[in-house]
Amino acid sequence: MLTIISTLLGLVTSGLPRVLDLFQAKADQKHEAELARLANERDLAMAKEGFLAQQKIEEFRTEQVAMQTQAAMEQAAAEGIKSAHEHDKVIMAKASPWVANLNGVVRPTVTFIFVLELVGINVFMCYYLLNQPGLITDFASLMTYLDQIFTTDELSMLGAIIGYWFGSRGFQKK
Repeated sequence: MLTIISTLLGLVTSGLPRVLDLFQAKADQKHEAELARLANERDLAMAKEGFLAQQKIEEFRTEQVAMQTQAAMEQAAAEGIKSAHEHDKVIMAKASPWVANLNGVVRPTVTFIFVLELVGINVFMCYYLLNQPGLITDFASLMTYLDQIFTTDELSMLGAIIGYWFGSRGFQKK
């Protein structure tokens, strides 16, 4: 249970802006669907009246407006990210140098300490098991000891760290 919660927490904290973007995209899609419905009604009315050439012109205009809207939304998202970075720069410019340096190394340092601790403990436990030949007699006993070395709590914390640092990369456009 802790594994699931911590991994999800790591993914949520790194992907929260993307989730909010998804909600915005859903609202935009609803708006686009309404525009498409209205355009379809207009097209039917125009076709009924025999205005096929006018219908094609309106289709081009509708596509152009949709492309402009999409470009404006992408520009607004980029501006939001840029303004957040600018805000951080302004705050860090006013802070003392050691605060700025500390701010930049806290999360990576905690991550490295935790991962190195996990690696150290697991290497020691593997070394101990290899030097005790009577402990591992078959595959089942090997799996029992591996479950003790790589516990679910340990893997859940590692999953949360990986989810935080690398989780948002899957949400980015390519």
